[in-house]
Amino acid sequence: MAGKPHHHVYVVELDPAVLKDKKFVAANPNYHPDLACLYVGMTGLTPELRFQNHKAGRKANKYVQKHGLHLLPSIYEVYNPMTYENAQSKEAQLAQALRKEGHAVWQH
Repeated sequence: MAGKPHHHVYVVELDPAVLKDKKFVAANPNYHPDLACLYVGMTGLTPELRFQNHKAGRKANKYVQKHGLHLLPSIYEVYNPMTYENAQSKEAQLAQALRKEGHAVWQH
């Protein structure tokens, strides 16, 4: 029997200073400057614990570790928890949707 779904997608707001990184900017050619810079990820932990790990440098994404401000649960909490497969899919869909809105997004 499969276990209870325990994976989560999460979104972190990044400090606009991340826009000084050429690789980040190049990945977001349609960024609208009035919108937030974001990181979208998935985890088997709670989003809060995963964010703490990023900030502490444990399996950290460099953009979240250096520029991560806070989680944005209003964007992702409706989806959680879910299976690993659904979290993988939702992570990509959410990143794509946020980019389409004009956000600069880095995806796990």
